Amino acid sequence: MVDLHTHSRASDGALSPAELLTLAARKGVKALALTDHDTIDGVQAAYEASLQLGLGFIPGVEIEIEFSPGEFHLLGLGIDPENDHLVHALNSLAKTRQRRNKNILLRFREAGIRLDMDEIEAAAGTSRIGRPHIADALVRQKIVRNRQEAFDKYLAKGKPFYLSKDCLELEDAIAIIREAGGVSVVAHPYSLFVSKSKLSELMDEWKVLGVDGVEGYHSAAKLGQCRILERMGRQRGFLITAGSDYHNEIKPECGIGHTAGGIEISDSFYTELLSRLPQLRPLEVLEQAQGLSGAQGLSGTERADN
Repeated sequence: MVDLHTHSRASDGALSPAELLTLAARKGVKALALTDHDTIDGVQAAYEASLQLGLGFIPGVEIEIEFSPGEFHLLGLGIDPENDHLVHALNSLAKTRQRRNKNILLRFREAGIRLDMDEIEAAAGTSRIGRPHIADALVRQKIVRNRQEAFDKYLAKGKPFYLSKDCLELEDAIAIIREAGGVSVVAHPYSLFVSKSKLSELMDEWKVLGVDGVEGYHSAAKLGQCRILERMGRQRGFLITAGSDYHNEIKPECGIGHTAGGIEISDSFYTELLSRLPQLRPLEVLEQAQGLSGAQGLSGTERADN
């Protein structure tokens, strides 16, 4: 069992990077990618934890891309966290996020809802604040019952307190990820909110632009939808990945190491990723060193046949 899409407290996850890796090991995950939103702050701590725990580790990031009507997120997997252009781009995104956060809080204040940024940062355990942290502050003030309600009423696209932030263009993000030694993977494509025919057109465009892969399996999608994504991606020669998009234990469908339909994520996805990223530590080496048994879950044949 592996997981190629997770989040830590360095962005909007509930656990520190070390806690995330410890949980993964306890749950039987043998390789994990940390893909925090627009930041690599947690990568070093996660890598050090992976060495202690004997887990395969993929340094990653999730970058928001300019897009409408839905949301476009691009995973960078296997990136070098010390690459200058990557670091500069993420620092620039962090500054635009800070400006947006201040303006969102100002809108809430004008509506009679006072939210304090210092309190939000203290509760989040990070200065990399995003809309999920603001949503949590609304929960703490009992304005909403949970994070999802905060987004549905106030913070999602098209809602009263949503503000867009500066995002990278897809071509620029692809180039930055490639220069940092990683591969670019379109995360949860159904969040784009486009028709199947439009998605097919977009995939053709992504291939021309140099996108390396698509996240075929994501915990928020139905298994049948994911199998369609995989077929569409493989027809174009894309790398196919699978992830839980784990943030916390609140949503059972987002359990670490599991994806659509609650299925364990097969290590075949990790093996496929390694074929594109030879600099990563092979899972087989870890298995031989620690006597770990083979992962269970959907095999590549089972996925393709369905």
